[in-house]
Amino acid sequence: MSRCAIDLNLYLRPVVCSAPGRDDEVKTFARDPYAQLEIPLSRRASASCAFALILLLLEVGCAGTSPKQNPPSPPPPPPQLLITLSPTSANVRAGASQAFTAQLTNATNQNVTWTVNGISGGNATIGTISARGAYVAPAMLPNPNTVSVGVTSIQNSSVSASSAVTLWNVTPNLTSVTPTSFNTGSFTLTLNGTQFVSGAQVTFGGAVLPTTYVSSTKLTATGSEATAGMYAVTVTNPSPGSSTSGSISVSVTTPSGGNPPPPPPPPASACSGISTGQGGALNGFLPFPADNLWNLNIANAPVDPNSAAIINFIGGTAAMHPDFGSGEYAGSIIGIPYIVVNSTQAPVTINLTDYADESDPGPMPVPANALVEGDPNPGDGDRHTLVVDNSSCWLYELYNAVPQSDGSWTAASTAVWDLQADGQRPLTWTSADAAGLSIFAGLARYDEVAAGEIKHALRFTLQDSRAAFVPPASHWAANSSNANAAPMGMRMRLKASFDISGYSAANQVLLVAMQQYGIIMADNGSNMYISGAPDDRWDNDDLHNLGQVTAADFDVVQMGTVYTQSNLPTGNAPAIASFTSSSSTVSAGTPVTLNWNVTGASYFIVTPQIGAIRGTSVVVNPTQTTTYTLDATNEFGRTTQTVTITVQ
Repeated sequence: MSRCAIDLNLYLRPVVCSAPGRDDEVKTFARDPYAQLEIPLSRRASASCAFALILLLLEVGCAGTSPKQNPPSPPPPPPQLLITLSPTSANVRAGASQAFTAQLTNATNQNVTWTVNGISGGNATIGTISARGAYVAPAMLPNPNTVSVGVTSIQNSSVSASSAVTLWNVTPNLTSVTPTSFNTGSFTLTLNGTQFVSGAQVTFGGAVLPTTYVSSTKLTATGSEATAGMYAVTVTNPSPGSSTSGSISVSVTTPSGGNPPPPPPPPASACSGISTGQGGALNGFLPFPADNLWNLNIANAPVDPNSAAIINFIGGTAAMHPDFGSGEYAGSIIGIPYIVVNSTQAPVTINLTDYADESDPGPMPVPANALVEGDPNPGDGDRHTLVVDNSSCWLYELYNAVPQSDGSWTAASTAVWDLQADGQRPLTWTSADAAGLSIFAGLARYDEVAAGEIKHALRFTLQDSRAAFVPPASHWAANSSNANAAPMGMRMRLKASFDISGYSAANQVLLVAMQQYGIIMADNGSNMYISGAPDDRWDNDDLHNLGQVTAADFDVVQMGTVYTQSNLPTGNAPAIASFTSSSSTVSAGTPVTLNWNVTGASYFIVTPQIGAIRGTSVVVNPTQTTTYTLDATNEFGRTTQTVTITVQ
């Protein structure tokens, strides 16, 4: 018997179709000793009923006896491995370096390999890259002058990312021009220096001269000048990345030997629009370039994978507190004060105490009446003093500052900042702030709130931090070993979903800045304390409403590489090829030009008398025998050299 027939025999019950009232028309289609189902039908319907029932029963029987089961759901796919490379593009000068960082998501193995144009580690022609992502451009530009830096996951070699690097010519370094003085008429100049590139051009008083490239250290140029005077000479290397050296002045005299007229006044400083005085308004000036990390809009930046754990460690209920305001609290001004000076403020001596080896020496233009944080009763607080010089665009910051009766100041640590450049403290160095950051750059100021927009991140403190930092910070001051404690420089961002509509217009400016630029961890202190400058126009009661915002309303912005003692970048401190004076022996008060030839420096300081300075030369007027010191600094350290001028 077939399987189908067996199933039918098992499942069928007696079925009888009959017409109503006609027992003799009963038709039995299946027999069973237990029961009988009778369905009354008309004579015409009997056959149809029987046929339909047979088909139905055959379908049931042939379908089998087991209930139909759905197949098990497939397991979910593993999380996708992702790799993010930062920066995604870069311009790097020949011989210079650029740090790249790779962020892996959903990876069990965080190790990666680095390539340049597909070559592991690169080579001397296209540039090299270390196992930590430090790219060093070649000394000579390749053709084409673009390369691709790539990073690949070791866990899955099909997951990679790349960054386009455009290589630029080096910036020329002009060290001397001969002759330094000549009569009106035709002249030929010989220029010595380093990093001259074929195609470099010499400018004389702003006019381009016919130039001959002799070597990377020597150029000659010819010209003619009919007017006596002082003229600036510079060298400009060609594109890509055309750039100009510092200037050296030469004098053109009349044949009779008359002295040239005095040089024209220097051009107006980019900071000249800043108002002088205590808490002077910046009037739209933004400290540091627009691409500086302080000024980076991070509204769309990804959230750090460990954000929730970090916020939980801080304490989600920790209320934000504006640590600034109007008037005084407990006999002290509320906030960190600053003062704006101009060229009439003479530089004064700064005597360093605790952190002299990580500080910038003076002199600095700090007036005797500059406010100290906590005045008029600063006590044993941080005693920060900040000074902006609007004539030079330098910023001076002092920690534990104490004015002296002779006009000098003492300070535990100091830092100078070029407000027109992306300065970086030497790695592991402090500043006037624990994180090695500028304090002034992160202050909330009333003048920008009144203008309706803050275009930079704000400084804040947390109670605990670990031995680590992320840029723009350069230093840690650890008081916790917990992995979820914040590294210095960590940035948090107020969530975009946070409703600011119920706050005052002034507070909304602050809150929008926290959503767009965030807040940067700068020092150990009370949790969620936001820094600002004191100003009598602040409404303290209104600022108090910001206490409704808590740490849970923030995300930690993705940090990328977190630097600890085990993975600090390494590099070379500046190289001073020469530091010379135009005369070694002079009479008192005679002008003497100090010249220097330095590579790899971010900023210079000349002591005594001068302080922070840009360029490659400066004029001094020693009244007694003086030894001048040149400090050249970059993110990898400081190099120092001296020269002595004897005064007879």
